[in-house]
Amino acid sequence: MHVPDRCDYLKLRNVTKTYPGQQIPAVLDLSFSLEYGEILALLGPSGCGKTTTLRLIAGFEHHKAGQICLAGKTVSSPDYAIPPEKRNVGIVFQDYALFPHLNVWQNVRFSFNSRKRKQKYDSTIQEILTLVGLYDLRARYPHELSGGQQQRLALARALAPRPKVLLLDEPFSNLDADLREQMRKEVKNILRATETTTVFVTHDQEEAFAFADKVGVLQNGKLEQFDTPENIYHTPTTRFIADFVGEADFIPGKIVQPGVVETDLGLFPSYCHIADGEEVEVMIRPDDVAIRPQVEETNGTIIQRIFRGSINSYVVKLDRGPILHSDQPSTLLYDSGTRVHVRVEVEHVVVFPQTKRESDRSQAYTPDVDVSLTGARKVV
Repeated sequence: MHVPDRCDYLKLRNVTKTYPGQQIPAVLDLSFSLEYGEILALLGPSGCGKTTTLRLIAGFEHHKAGQICLAGKTVSSPDYAIPPEKRNVGIVFQDYALFPHLNVWQNVRFSFNSRKRKQKYDSTIQEILTLVGLYDLRARYPHELSGGQQQRLALARALAPRPKVLLLDEPFSNLDADLREQMRKEVKNILRATETTTVFVTHDQEEAFAFADKVGVLQNGKLEQFDTPENIYHTPTTRFIADFVGEADFIPGKIVQPGVVETDLGLFPSYCHIADGEEVEVMIRPDDVAIRPQVEETNGTIIQRIFRGSINSYVVKLDRGPILHSDQPSTLLYDSGTRVHVRVEVEHVVVFPQTKRESDRSQAYTPDVDVSLTGARKVV
């Protein structure tokens, strides 16, 4: 298949969508681009604009400002829109939307909306059903399939017409935990094998990180950050992202000289552009906090242990300062009341100015970094 431009294969430029009767836009000035074959996760809380973005790409909704381009061609603008059925965009809905009266083979064959004889697509159907592991079950009906098999059937039906872009709307939410993890791996392998450019929406950060090449975090219709999973976690650009993505504690500090912030846990390099003397907050992840009991110099007390299978999450009260959380291997067992020495080992220092939280739109001050879309940012 000829790809007109692997870069910017899917591109949204300043897209804004406001539903009738609402003053606040569901999506506001949204811009991002994907390369051919990349997988994007749109991550955010309910009502942040994730599904609306999917519907705009599919053509189910029309925007009042901006432009959407696919494979080098504009598919919608304020005064122009290619209808959904002519965009060659595949969709897998949350409930799969399988036809109960059609068997596996017929469900996939239905995806070809050409008026030509559908038998001409039989070789393609056989190929895609073999790829998803359902060819031997082609005569079964949806109710005769397991949850994972139903999902693979929905995926096969969407992929069979060779869509330019595949859209997944919370595709794993109806599965139990074990099956969800298994299906994430299987679906990702299938998308890689078919080189399918994909956008899927989720509110689950673990799912987004494990599945996607890029993550876009949405809040109140605005794109807060568009980056690799590693950068989203280690160097969030806003206080909202730091709170929403993973667990984080925030310890107060003060800029004491250019590039240095002083806290109750010592000095940290800040590499920010905040004036000396300004009060700030330093983001601390639980995996940045090391604890060691039975040493002469202790500076905190364990007040709670939360067992989470592969890790123990400890809640530690510092002698001076706030409460911190520390993730440790599940084999390290410390009782509540144990005195410990707390040391913070922060590779990616993220500093936020101490401002009112109602906006949550103030930009974070992060280290000077070498930005790479294929790996985590590194402090230089």
